[in-house]
Amino acid sequence: MKDSNFLKEHNARSLWHPMAHPADSLANPPIIVTGASGVRITDVDGREVVDAVGGLWNVNLGYSCEPVKRAIAEQLERLPYYSIFRGTTNDAVIQLAEELRAFFAPDGLSRAFFTSGGSDSVETALRLARQYHKIRGQGTRTKFLSLKKGYHGTHFGGASVNGNANFRTQYEPLLPGCHHIPAPYTYRNPFNESDPAKLAQLCLAALEDEIAFQGAETIAAFIMEPVLGSGGVIPPHESFMPGVREICTRHGILLIADEVITAFGRTGSWTGSRHWGVQPDMAATAKAITNGFFPFGALMLSEAVAEVFETDTSGKGAIGHGYTYSGHPVGAAAALACLAETQRLDVVENAAARGDQLYRGLLRLQEKHAAIGDVRGGHGLMCALELVRDRASKAAPDKTLGPRVLQATYEAGVMIRVSGPNIILSPSLVISEADIDVILAALDTGLAVAA
Repeated sequence: MKDSNFLKEHNARSLWHPMAHPADSLANPPIIVTGASGVRITDVDGREVVDAVGGLWNVNLGYSCEPVKRAIAEQLERLPYYSIFRGTTNDAVIQLAEELRAFFAPDGLSRAFFTSGGSDSVETALRLARQYHKIRGQGTRTKFLSLKKGYHGTHFGGASVNGNANFRTQYEPLLPGCHHIPAPYTYRNPFNESDPAKLAQLCLAALEDEIAFQGAETIAAFIMEPVLGSGGVIPPHESFMPGVREICTRHGILLIADEVITAFGRTGSWTGSRHWGVQPDMAATAKAITNGFFPFGALMLSEAVAEVFETDTSGKGAIGHGYTYSGHPVGAAAALACLAETQRLDVVENAAARGDQLYRGLLRLQEKHAAIGDVRGGHGLMCALELVRDRASKAAPDKTLGPRVLQATYEAGVMIRVSGPNIILSPSLVISEADIDVILAALDTGLAVAA
């Protein structure tokens, strides 16, 4: 590997970073990470810090998960690649499909379509939702509904159902027929309603109103994250997702759960949908399915949806969609090992306990730091701080505040993620009580220094 001087000199010169302005990356070169172990990462200068981001919501088992590393190495030696397009398959992907069928059985999901990641899984869900209705002779059902503040990846379909203008405006016009309703976001919403239960009912009424306006017979699916993640960790009231399920069922609309972040224990339940007691028609997964060690994803489908495709005799059920790396044997082997280790460690228990510890600690920091307008969390290891200039008005902070908090917190020993006014925390699900205390102490220092 090139030495540190070379890496620093060429940082951001030859590559563009996702979710960043190229000019900003050149002016403020990114932190260069060169190593990782457990829940810590090491930078090019040898500084070791706790990773409170968990990679990118995906390194649930930490960076030293040896069973997954061994599975990847062994599969590379035995069968490094083979396609699962029509007529061929591989042994690892067959085993994985059966393991996922068992894992997602409580969610009512029994079939897997494999992808290369979360955006691919969402795109697959949107395409198969439209096809499902066409097979059933309801080809007018082409529209999609979703939540403002929701995030569903970066493909054209995913960007179209995204509820954040940052991922939309520079790429419009996007997919037609995508409409958004207010999110159950108690801190900021068009109803000026701070009671979570009342807000949930107002958002459900908005969904009913949008369906009536568009015409149920034109809507293919409603897509939502069980807990909105990248939009700022927005957990809905417990009544919201069950209410969405009931409305979708009544109107013949498919419910797609975007579980890319929430599946495999992140919320303190095995899936986000299960956290709210809901069975979706489809669930998009990726990220923690391989602990971030291999690009891989899966769309899970219900028995009822699968039956429509599998009993079709018209030819409309033939799937004209897929990826070169769908069902990649190395990814499947990694996912098998990851799923086994995730269940062996029973990570949901630690995610719930450490998530509660983190959330309560952040509430204490809010009492101390005026820049913290809102603290969100309480559902496993996904928490956020929303920074403000002034609590009374909820005015947005200076755009430099978040980056300054990030830098000061990093220097105090912890990597965090800043997205707009939000500080997002999503550490590995195997993190210890002591390391949660390290995160809270570093944030305390970072907020103080930045202020």
